[in-house]
Amino acid sequence: MGVLVLAVGLLSGCTPFGESKLQMVKKAGELLVLTRNSPTTYYQGPVGPAGIEYDLARAFAKHLGVALRIEVADRSRDIVPMIANNQADFAAAGLAITPDRLKVVRFTPPYQHVYEQLVYRDGTTPPKNLDALQGQVIDVVAGSSYVERLKQLRQRYPGLTWKTVHDAEAEDLLIEVQQKQALFTVADSNIVALNRPFYPDIKVAFNLGPADNLAWAFPISNDNSLYNAAVKFLDHMRRSGKLAALIRRYYSIRESFRPMNIEAYKQKLKTTLPTYKPLFQTFGRKYHIDWRLLAAMAYQESFWDPNAVSPTGVRGMMMLTLPTASNLHIADPFTPAGSIDGGAEYLRDMINQLPSHIPEPDRTWMALAAYNVGINHLEDARILAQKLGGNPDSWKDVRKRLPLLAMHAWYPKTKYGYARGYEPVEYVRRIRIYYNVLVKLDRELRANDRNGALHLRAPAM
Repeated sequence: MGVLVLAVGLLSGCTPFGESKLQMVKKAGELLVLTRNSPTTYYQGPVGPAGIEYDLARAFAKHLGVALRIEVADRSRDIVPMIANNQADFAAAGLAITPDRLKVVRFTPPYQHVYEQLVYRDGTTPPKNLDALQGQVIDVVAGSSYVERLKQLRQRYPGLTWKTVHDAEAEDLLIEVQQKQALFTVADSNIVALNRPFYPDIKVAFNLGPADNLAWAFPISNDNSLYNAAVKFLDHMRRSGKLAALIRRYYSIRESFRPMNIEAYKQKLKTTLPTYKPLFQTFGRKYHIDWRLLAAMAYQESFWDPNAVSPTGVRGMMMLTLPTASNLHIADPFTPAGSIDGGAEYLRDMINQLPSHIPEPDRTWMALAAYNVGINHLEDARILAQKLGGNPDSWKDVRKRLPLLAMHAWYPKTKYGYARGYEPVEYVRRIRIYYNVLVKLDRELRANDRNGALHLRAPAM
């Protein structure tokens, strides 16, 4: 009789005690969501978990009044089978709705539309259409929706050829195209948009077809309680405009990572910097940091705009998050003085957390990278540098390993997982350029004015 009751309960989608899936989640006080490490889904940012799927799932958990528990799949192709086997409440992993996937899981209505794009490297003759790809090999992620799309297209283009790559994600293959290790790949338009500022040589040839619909994936069940709650929640997010705001937040390219304009910077050295120079000097002395380095950082962060707002909602000249400002006991991080004070203190904290034996200027460059990506991810890169025969105390060696944190072949081997490791490398590179220009100008001014203000010694380059 007990077995019969259990069987009836499973067929109805309820527990033997008549609880629905939604009731079970609320009773447990926890929502288990399966995702993957990537900039378009979930990753550990400098101040904690981030990613559009993470933020959306966290908002849903809050709506239900429960805690969110994230589980990260080792490989993208494992996610759908894991959901089909009820290994999580649902998957929030940037999954496209495809005919093959609909056979084993059910999807919510879509919350985002993306295009599958053929990507090539600048300098390669761009193919105008699929006919031009006859005889060429396209590298694609094994088990992805891209493979399904190519199989459909091969019915019309029999010469279409591709190679499935197993231990890789779409981001990895974009890097291979950038580094001339692959001729072509396919990636979703949102993934391409996030990576292009850091891999400027990757170009889009064309879309492979109409837009794909991204949605949450649930196990197939007769119990619709949690599924229906998710559908209603996503509909509310869409109608309220919160979903569109979240998408803009993650996919709007940060102005500070657009192509550098040194002439515009030189002009602002004359027109804008004099207003804030006393503040940079004051807090440079307070935290024993070259004021010109603080000024270069602030320009990279906000172009010296005290009212700047990033796509992620961070504000102020030094783009401090509210949790960071609170930890630093900065009363008003949105005033120029408060922002520069907090930014300088945070940079000093990064410097102090690094091993004391790291020499300058490597110590400063690593601290800048930690300011951007977080001290834990920097430590992961230092460990990788050592394992790969490099010097973990050399910025030159560490900067080569930071991009590995965004590659599936490497980040699972690290303690803190995926990070957009290419971003801190570019971040430090730009600050060093701005710093060098400012140092040169400052020396010229001091040569013309021996009674100028106090200038701290610049770290050796």
